[in-house]
Amino acid sequence: MTEAAGSVRPGVRIGVDVGDARVGVASSDPSGLLATPVETVARDVEHNSDVDRVVEIATELEAVEVVVGLPRSLDGSEGPAAAKAREWAAHLRSALGRAPIGNTPIRLVDERLTTVDAHRGLRDSGLAGRRHRGVVDQAAAVLILQTALDTERATGGPPGERVGRPRRRTPRKGKDA
Repeated sequence: MTEAAGSVRPGVRIGVDVGDARVGVASSDPSGLLATPVETVARDVEHNSDVDRVVEIATELEAVEVVVGLPRSLDGSEGPAAAKAREWAAHLRSALGRAPIGNTPIRLVDERLTTVDAHRGLRDSGLAGRRHRGVVDQAAAVLILQTALDTERATGGPPGERVGRPRRRTPRKGKDA
């Protein structure tokens, strides 16, 4: 069931920009109107501590949803960067499933040009280019999340595509059913 256009489901959402070296994290206010930067986390492909940190943030903020940017090409196709984002989101789904907020949905949303826009915004604000590295991922996460919030407000439904649903532990037929 879709809500009316102009409304957003209540609750904090987390926005994530996954890069090769860093993961930018943003959050919304509880009313789902405004995205703000939270943290930049170093990528850890070997041990997934970056995924664990995002789970900690989502748990601390009692997030009702996590929005992960999906980097598509300008023509809408998906390349290696999109495959990496999908893989990262799958790791997050698995890790989140073990957390107290394990049923929190994860959605992939188109993030075309968000990093470019984030760099532009930082440059326009007067921040020197060499200082962008530490905050550009957070700024991109803010843009991803704000776009998702605005899309939901305009359409009345959640944005993007849902990443696999968490496994539910149900008894097998014939076994303690």
